[in-house]
Amino acid sequence: MRFLIRKRRTAPAVIIVALIDVLIVLVIFLLVTTTFKQQPALKLALPSSTSALKSGANENPPQVVFIDDKNLLRYGPNADVVTPEQLRSRLIVDAEKVRATGREPMLAVRADKAAHWERIVQVMDIAKAANIRVLSAYTKEAGK
Repeated sequence: MRFLIRKRRTAPAVIIVALIDVLIVLVIFLLVTTTFKQQPALKLALPSSTSALKSGANENPPQVVFIDDKNLLRYGPNADVVTPEQLRSRLIVDAEKVRATGREPMLAVRADKAAHWERIVQVMDIAKAANIRVLSAYTKEAGK
């Protein structure tokens, strides 16, 4: 009688390097296809700057609109309180004077930390109506 001689099988080896590659591909796939939760509200904090003055700032100074903590608009060298309609008419006149000299009119908005964002957007809309394309915001020096 012939008996079958069975050869002893070796246990199959698990190739860990291939498993790691598959796991990395799965992680990348999950990261790319995941959608993140959108925040419905925008939290806004007015910035402060360590470099308050830049070179060339005095060559063509901008017109400045101040918005104080009571949301009053102030405009001009004396910071006179103006209504939005008065601001619009004064900006249009002043922008035309600046354009007559061959320069582009600029407007800078300096808003208090407690000023409402609506008022800042209203000033931006008034500047757009006055055809002022260069609009910037002032910041306060850090620590002051």
